[in-house]
Amino acid sequence: MSKTPPSAVPQSDPRPIGVFDSGIGGLTVVKQLMSLMPGESIVYFGDTARIPYGSKSVEVVKRFALEDSFFLLEKNVKMIVVACNTASAIAVGFLKEVLPAPITGVIQPGVRAAARRSRKGKIGVIGTTATVRSSAYYRELLGINPRFQVISRACPLLVPLVEEGWIEDEATYLIARRYLQPLIENHIDALILGCTHYPLLKNVIRRIVGEEVALIDSGVETAARVQEMLAENRLFAPPNTAVEHQFYLSDLPYKFQEIGERFLERSLPHVETVNFEEFIMDKGRKFWESFKEKLRRGNPARGNG
Repeated sequence: MSKTPPSAVPQSDPRPIGVFDSGIGGLTVVKQLMSLMPGESIVYFGDTARIPYGSKSVEVVKRFALEDSFFLLEKNVKMIVVACNTASAIAVGFLKEVLPAPITGVIQPGVRAAARRSRKGKIGVIGTTATVRSSAYYRELLGINPRFQVISRACPLLVPLVEEGWIEDEATYLIARRYLQPLIENHIDALILGCTHYPLLKNVIRRIVGEEVALIDSGVETAARVQEMLAENRLFAPPNTAVEHQFYLSDLPYKFQEIGERFLERSLPHVETVNFEEFIMDKGRKFWESFKEKLRRGNPARGNG
C-alpha cells in the first residue's frame, strides 16, 4: 500500500503556532510561516525586556526559554518555534524533553539545508558574536558530515544596521563585504544566515558572495520544517478556520512598529506589552509545578522525535 502524502493527512487542529524570540528578529521567521501557511494563526512573543540572551549563562537561557514557552502554552498554542539562535543552540533539546508540544528551533533546519545544497562541503556561517561563539552550527554540520569545512564569522554590526533601516546603504555593503571577505577567500559554496535579522540583507550579501553561493535563510527552512511537523502530527488548521495573529512583547522598544513592519513586510496588527514578571510569578509558577515531575524524569514530549 502506498504511503499517504503529507498533503493528505487530515487537518485537525485550529490552535495557533507559537513563536518566541529574545527580541524582534524572529518576525522574519513569522513572515515565512505566514507566507507558506496562510491558513495558520500565529502567536508571537518577543522577550524584549530581557534581551540579549547571548550574554546570559546556559542555565539562565534555559530558564528564559522555558518561561517563554510557558507563556505561549498559556495562549493554547499547538507547537512552539524557537526563533532565537541562542535559545535554539542551548535550550531546544531541553524543551523537547519537558514540554507537551512539538518544538523546533532555527538551527537544525538551516544546517540540514546547507548540507543538502553544498557541493564542495565548504560552508560559511555568519551570525552574532554569541551565536558564533556557541559553535552550534559548527557542531551540527560536523555531526552530519565530519568532512565539512565550516568557516564562521561574527558580524555584530549588521543587526543595528538592519534595525536602523540601512538595508541597501553603501555603508552596509562595505561593512558586510569586510565581514564576508575571509569566507569568500575560503571558497565557500553555501552560506548560512545565522541571525534572524540577516534575511533582510540578502540582496547585499548576494552582491558580495556571487550567484554561485547558496544562501541559506533559516527562516525559510524553519517554516518548511514547521509545515512538515504539522503534517506528521496532524495539526494543520481545518479549512476556513478564521486566522488571527497575536503579537506580545515584554517591553516596547523604540520604533518597534516601524522595525517590525520592515521585518514582516506587511502592516503589524496591535501589539500587546505584557508584564512578564507578573506572569511568571502567577501562571508561570503553576506551569513549573505541573512540569516538575516531568523535569525530573526527563521524558521526551509528543511530536519531537
